Amino acid sequence: MFRDLYDYLYHLAPTGGIPLKGTGIVVALALILSHGWALNNTARTQAFLKAFPRTYSWGVILLTIDFIWSEFALVNMDMGEFFNMRDKFMMIVAGGYIAVLIYVKEFLAVRALGALLLLVAGPVLTAAFLQPQTSRLLLPILAYVWIIVGMFFIGMPFLMRDWVNSLISKPQRWNLAVYGGIAYGFVLLAAAFLYY
Repeated sequence: MFRDLYDYLYHLAPTGGIPLKGTGIVVALALILSHGWALNNTARTQAFLKAFPRTYSWGVILLTIDFIWSEFALVNMDMGEFFNMRDKFMMIVAGGYIAVLIYVKEFLAVRALGALLLLVAGPVLTAAFLQPQTSRLLLPILAYVWIIVGMFFIGMPFLMRDWVNSLISKPQRWNLAVYGGIAYGFVLLAAAFLYY
């Protein structure tokens, strides 16, 4: 069952995998709904974003998701000549998970979010890989933004705090970010229904 899910997410099954159209619709709706909620609940969203980087409980939740996803990938991925070290890698990941929870409490939520962005980008990129439609590039562009931001969040998590403070310091910046996310979501949704 888990092997079938892995093959589906990463297009390794003989019958294909996660469809471009479905991926486009899900990502588009996520963008529209999240940014729409932020638009209608500006004060609550800004308060949440300001508190998020130092909220340890969010760090535990997100890091646990990262850990489960990483172990799931390690169990199912083709490791080539390192196949006999699979168990060791899984133990290293488990040990790292526990060590990070204990010793890396500073900005844990941001680091865990960065890791999740890297993990989520994988299936999105595989859904668009080698597809003929030019509009498919809307998904890889977004996925590579997640990858770049994710790497910064892991390596320099204080940047999220700085970006959030900069974003909410001026209403124009906040509106640009929120309306930009909604607009990108609608463009992606239209492409998914019309071309994918």
